[in-house]
Formats: sequence, C-alpha cells, structure tokens
Amino acid sequence: MKTWGMKRWRLAAITVIAGSVVLSSAACGGDDKKSSSWQGATPGSSAGAPAGGSESEAPKPSTVAVSSPAADAKNVVAISPIKYTTEDADSTEVSVTDPAGKEVEGTLDKDAKTFTPAKALAYGTKYTVTVTGPEAEGKTNTTTSTFTTMAKPSKTIRATSFLGDNQTVGVGMPLIIKFNQSIPESYRDDVERRMTVTATPAQEGTWHWTSATEVHYRPKVYWKANSKVFYKVALGGVPLGNGYYGRTDMTVDLKIGRSLIMTVSNKTKQMTVKENGKVIKTLPVSLGKPKTPSSSGTMVVIEKKKHTVFDTMDELGPEEGYRTPIDFAQRITWSGQYIHAAPWSEGKQGKVNVSHGCVNVSEAMGAWLFNKTLMGDVITVSGTEEKLKNGNGWTDWNMSWEEYKKGSYL
Repeated sequence: MKTWGMKRWRLAAITVIAGSVVLSSAACGGDDKKSSSWQGATPGSSAGAPAGGSESEAPKPSTVAVSSPAADAKNVVAISPIKYTTEDADSTEVSVTDPAGKEVEGTLDKDAKTFTPAKALAYGTKYTVTVTGPEAEGKTNTTTSTFTTMAKPSKTIRATSFLGDNQTVGVGMPLIIKFNQSIPESYRDDVERRMTVTATPAQEGTWHWTSATEVHYRPKVYWKANSKVFYKVALGGVPLGNGYYGRTDMTVDLKIGRSLIMTVSNKTKQMTVKENGKVIKTLPVSLGKPKTPSSSGTMVVIEKKKHTVFDTMDELGPEEGYRTPIDFAQRITWSGQYIHAAPWSEGKQGKVNVSHGCVNVSEAMGAWLFNKTLMGDVITVSGTEEKLKNGNGWTDWNMSWEEYKKGSYL
C-alpha cells in the first residue's frame, strides 16, 4: 500500500480505463513515490453484526479511529486521502471540516475505509476529521483528529488542454494535454490516474504519452458520431516529482460531430469521402511526386486555413523553394503536408503525382471539402513511396490499439 509521507507516491482515481479503459475514463514531505495505489488502501471486508448470540444481546461496541493522517500531523499533502478504522464500516460516517466548520466535499469508500477530498485542500490550513460509528449501549462511538496541510508550494506544473469547452471535433480527434514542465516517468501513472474521461455513450480508450510534456487520449476505435465527451485533469496539489506539485484542476466539455472519413489511394489517384459510413463523394487527386512523396498512413485534420501562403524559400533555397498563395488548406502533418486546392494541377489530378507531398484537389473540390471538414476528421493515404512517421502530426490512429496502449504508464 502507498502511504502519504513515505518515499514513493502515486495518485488516486481515474474512472477511465487507462491502459485500456471504458470511458467514463485518467504527491509531500518527500519528492519520491511509493509503490502502491494512490488511494493507499486495499478494499477490506466490513464487519457486520457480532458473531453468535441471540437477538436480545446488546450490539458489540464499534471501535473507530483515524489512521491517516496521524493525529496533529503537519505538512500534510493537500490531496491526501483520509483513512480510518472501524469494526462496522457500513454504519460508520466520516466528515472533514475546515477551521470555519465548513464540511469538505469528497468521496467516502466504506470498503476501503477511505475518504478522498474532491479537490486539493487549502494550503497551510488545519482540518478536523470526525469518524462516527454506530451506537452501542445507547452511546454513539465517535472520535476526532486534526492535521495541518503543507504550505503552498513554490514549484508548480501547469496542465493545459488543446481543446476547450463547447468545441465540436471530428471522430479522430485525440484529447491533448500539455504540461509546462517535464513529468518524470515514475509519476506519469499518477498523472493518468488523475485524468478522468467520460464519454456518452461509453467507449473504451486509453492515454498515450507522446513526450515528457504531452499526453494524448483516444478511444479504441474512432469516437462514435455525435458523442459527448467530458474530461477532468485533477492535478491541483498533486506531487509530480523533483519538488513540483500540480497547480490546478481543469475540466473540458466537448462534442464529437458526424463521422467524416477521407480515404486516398495512390493507385487510383482518387479520394473517397464517407459521411456516417456512406460514400458522398469521389474526387481526383494528385499526390507527391517521387522526389517529394506524400506519406502513407492515417492522419487527421490539424488546422484549416481558407487562404494562406506556402513559403519554402528559406528551407529549400531559390532553386527548389517556392512562395505560392494557397486556398482551402487543411494541415495533416507537421512536416507541411496539406489537403488543398491546386488549380494549376487540375489537369494532372486523377492521373499523375506532381505535388510536393500534399493532397492536391481542384479549386471547387477544395472549397467543398473545406466546408465539410472539422478539425479531427480522418484521412488515410495508401500506396505511396513513404510511410507516415509517428509524431509527424496527430498520428494517434497510425498505430494499432495494442501499440497505442504501450504508451500508457498504467
């Protein structure tokens, strides 16, 4: 079991599956962690009525006590769970109050005999724990204990979400969380446990670390069309290693749109567009020429620009570089591959590849696609000379489910 104040820490509580989870979907004195679950308790059996005896016997008195934090403990981590003992868990209640007598919101797990605050407690504040057991011989069995939380930490890590409230995104959109400091590997499982994803309808999914400062979440298969997704990152007050603590909690509430999947074949030089499983358009394309091939793999729309300028003069020089106005550009890789209108190649589209790696379509089809797509819509390209490199864009769907799960620290 993990105990606050010992060498190694873990965090508690995701309702998601991490590793592989059903979407409802995820640290004090020292900087190191312990080896067991962050809640720090193993579900135990609760004692019922006294064994033996007749109905007329007086009930056996219940012994209750606060086991953690210790009585009058100082410098307690602000997100610490409260642990207690009792002989009758089902009939025992727990309350935690601040100096003004205001009760702390939280979750009482009677099997584990643990009260977990809903969010980090106030720093540098004294709290009182009251554990009340069942009445025995006409008297209520009650005990109280106090502890004081740690001072506000000077070193904190901020988590930010790429997506915001009320956005509507495509079925391939990963949830993306970034940190302004690296998270040590030994703390990443803790972070996952504190990140809860809830989808309606429920869908299986997992977190996947792309770097020490970024973690993504995707379901096992594409999000179900028109799903609702809510996620919470509850890292306020959580130890994150090297003397750092999580700064705050945050939540995001968004919607998944209709399903729109684009499939491009280099063999046929055609793009097939499916909406909610039905083909709605087939259009000619021109992909990257052999010297600058398009990437084969599964990508998603990262950003959209109705009008922009592609400028590679600094990168490629005056002989190979170019500076060209572009309409209806939709980025699909960080290396500069886009779906975009290319009126200059309309005579080649459907026949031969002439682009610098982009998916060229006509001006009319560029406008049509631009008006149909959402950030996070899926495009799969096949049959080109080059395979998509994971990390070159949001390549969460370019891996099998089994491979993707390996990016989770759970």
